Amino acid sequence: MRSKSSLLRGIAVSAGSVLISAGVALAQAPAAPANSLLGTDCNAPPAYHCQDATCDGAVVTQSGNNVELKTRRTYFLDCPKGYKAGDKVTVLLSLHGFGSYANWQRNYAPFMDAKDKYKLVVVTPGSPVRFWSDADDEFLHNIVDQVVGAVGKGNVDRFILAGHSQGGLTSSRLVCTDYFKDKVDVRISLSGGRVGPTTPAGKGFANAGPPVYQQVAGQAPAPPQNAANPTGAAAAAGPPGGACDYSFIFENGANESIPAATSPLADKFGCGPRKQEEDVVDPKAGLVWDSTRQDPGSDGWGHYPRSGRAQVYVFPDCKGGRVVADVVRLQKGHTEGLEPNVTDKLVALAVSASGGKIKNGSWNPPPPPPPAGSPFGPPPAAARPATPPATPPARN
Repeated sequence: MRSKSSLLRGIAVSAGSVLISAGVALAQAPAAPANSLLGTDCNAPPAYHCQDATCDGAVVTQSGNNVELKTRRTYFLDCPKGYKAGDKVTVLLSLHGFGSYANWQRNYAPFMDAKDKYKLVVVTPGSPVRFWSDADDEFLHNIVDQVVGAVGKGNVDRFILAGHSQGGLTSSRLVCTDYFKDKVDVRISLSGGRVGPTTPAGKGFANAGPPVYQQVAGQAPAPPQNAANPTGAAAAAGPPGGACDYSFIFENGANESIPAATSPLADKFGCGPRKQEEDVVDPKAGLVWDSTRQDPGSDGWGHYPRSGRAQVYVFPDCKGGRVVADVVRLQKGHTEGLEPNVTDKLVALAVSASGGKIKNGSWNPPPPPPPAGSPFGPPPAAARPATPPATPPARN
């Protein structure tokens, strides 16, 4: 029989071996893939990607595959296949609409499908209350800080701010704020308000009447509401967002509204009269829709995904390489996901615009916060970040 002291020594040795093994395991943790950005494997297929309009609730409600380190809120990050440090990229921040989710937006406007072709880093965050307000601004700033810091400001060819519905209106609110005005090269409004006049289609918004089972045979259902603003005032006037300089691409369904042939931004940039380009034809349908408002639904709100055709209007010869354009999807409403070819066209228009605000500007992303503490205690002194100054440096 082993003595008590021998037994204790054996336990101590075993415990030490476990700790050493754990330390070795931590030290030998697999390195991030060679083609990765902020821990996202750029060569892997995009996570939670809907396929052929068969997207269930457990997929579209996903909140993200990455974490913003200061708020600990999540977002989706999609990066181009083969990405490596030092590559030149376009960063695109995409905001969902009221009542929506990060991954619904990501599949509604599937910019991730164009990431390899156009070298896009696509950032799609979500609001925990499912709509955007100024309470989210710091989170959005932090995401841009984190992504640009990882990519390197000198490698950002252009920065695109996009949003659908209330996310588009939020992009209008944000674009000329102190934080974003020296960063955004292009804004894409997806059914989120145009800078300039539109004519409401008057084909209903949200549910167009009572559910079918409540309707009485022989009696017409209640007339549908007008477009998003029943008075049409907001649609006619357009939202704010033209106080600073950026390229602007407006997209919506013809069943929502029709943009006028004039644009105050086109006038500001000295563009020529609007011209119609070749239509974009999409045999394939989009990936998502609003399944909660299809009984009976309305043309203005949108129906199930289907093939599409879009009219493209461009104001040519804008000064400074600016792009001002309108894209109108025929027979489509507010919530039918963008088809693949029209998505590609929106990105192609955006990347044809001048860029370089971040690359050539005076703003620099702040350093990332220090890493979270280890369960085995603080890191060695040599690995600890320097003590930050008492007053953090001001952002430009």
